[in-house]
Amino acid sequence: MAQGTVIHVAPEEPTYAVCVLGTESQLDVYRPDICGPRWCPRDCLGHFLQSGTAASTWTAVQISYYGSKTSPIQALLYVTGVEISLSADITRTGKVKPAGAQKGQVPGLTQEQKFGLGSGPEHGARRRHGETQHWSQVLSGCCVTVDLQDMSLVTLNTNTPRDFFARHQLLLHVAKSEMDKVRVFQASRGNQISRYREVLGPKQPCHPLELPGGQHSTDFYVEGLAFPDANFPGLISLAVSLLDTSNPELPKTLIFQDSVVFRVAPWIMTPNTQPPEEVYVCRMLENEDFLKSVTALTQEAKCQLTVCTREQSVGDRWMQDEIEVGYIQAPHKTLPVVFRVQNMVKGITLGFRYKMRPVPARSSTDVIVRENDALGPDFGYVTRGPQTGEVSDLDSFGNLEVSPPVKVGRKKYPLGRILIGSSCYPSKESQEMHQALQDFLSAQQVQAPVKLYSDWLFVGHVDEFLSFVPVHKGFRLLLASPRSCYRLFQEQLKEGHGEALLFEGVKKKKQKIKDVLSNEKLREDNSYVQVPAWVPETPQSGQT
Repeated sequence: MAQGTVIHVAPEEPTYAVCVLGTESQLDVYRPDICGPRWCPRDCLGHFLQSGTAASTWTAVQISYYGSKTSPIQALLYVTGVEISLSADITRTGKVKPAGAQKGQVPGLTQEQKFGLGSGPEHGARRRHGETQHWSQVLSGCCVTVDLQDMSLVTLNTNTPRDFFARHQLLLHVAKSEMDKVRVFQASRGNQISRYREVLGPKQPCHPLELPGGQHSTDFYVEGLAFPDANFPGLISLAVSLLDTSNPELPKTLIFQDSVVFRVAPWIMTPNTQPPEEVYVCRMLENEDFLKSVTALTQEAKCQLTVCTREQSVGDRWMQDEIEVGYIQAPHKTLPVVFRVQNMVKGITLGFRYKMRPVPARSSTDVIVRENDALGPDFGYVTRGPQTGEVSDLDSFGNLEVSPPVKVGRKKYPLGRILIGSSCYPSKESQEMHQALQDFLSAQQVQAPVKLYSDWLFVGHVDEFLSFVPVHKGFRLLLASPRSCYRLFQEQLKEGHGEALLFEGVKKKKQKIKDVLSNEKLREDNSYVQVPAWVPETPQSGQT
């Protein structure tokens, strides 16, 4: 039960008070006979007013109590009961819980950081259901009905006397520290129902509500604007406050406050053990045979193939280093979201979008390849990385993988764990994934990242020595093993194949199996990288 206000009563004049249904109000009795005029001490405040079950007009309550004399002291209290409550999907069923349900739980909130050219979503446009809608239109005051499908519903229920809001006011608000991370829309009264106006947002932390008396239900739609990150845990509190405005000469007085807390849906990576839905490939001058092979494979797998032009790829061929396609999910909505390194100048050649767990397959038109190519509706785009300066090799997303669902001891990771290539120890030559990227991945809290030693490689990407593949039951980890390679070469040497050439037709400098086995320096290097590719984790604050 929410805590109500303290009601002060005195015998000299009537007291007027508002009680909100579902709260408990404390009665403070004025006693002039104890050491002169004073308020009765806290242990004497044993009388409580508990609100009833329905809103009411002013009701007179006569209070009698005894002072030091035998005659009772009389006080008159006028009470009106009102209903004010915020309701949200606290049970994560996709439906708003009826008013009066237990508060304190955290409903999900889908987040859509749109593909922006600047540091925030206000720079750029978004494409939904065939139409392009610029952020300036949204920020200037409205959204259309189809946009509401991506947002979380919260309902304000009110039941008051008809003239109640002539002397009182309801205020919807968020903390100023959170106002740039959320937007709230409300149906515009008197306008077409298909358009909703923005009442809270990056430049508007509070909004006075103009509601009539009587029983009403008002719907608001909440949209997250920022993913969890190093300085943002992903929690947003939306509150409604009841204020007494009866005396314009005095500041407004807070009577009651109710709130609901939303958690922004985290960005989730999909492992490559999921069935592919789309394959993206870049057309280069020298990869026609490769394109034919990929085309045949996608036809056999019955998934969509998207071929990007050389202009789209800016002449680069490595899509795996450019983007990761993940998703966000709340009880009522799931959206694919592209994650890209800020200031990354690479292009794209081959990549995959996998089926999101556990939602069904989506339309093949839901694609974003680059920030200026919005090829379909309902697709998010987010970037992280250095604002200025160069991007290191370890910032490329070939250095970012995720395992299938795993269990470590008693700890379960139903969405897998993120794998990041890293250096073993800091030095002038060593590289690390940019801290902004690491902070972002850790802040999502659902795929706790693990660092693997990869900086011994020329490029240094974790995908160069491991990959997960599906099997009949579960998955297998394919891990590059120099020891296994040497064992294979030794077997081939014993069988008389020591003169066999390696990489014939690929490398100009041809090597034989016996040459590899006799190269002691090469053997030492491979023995060094054969050790477990693991970097000790540094526990972060609040993690175990």
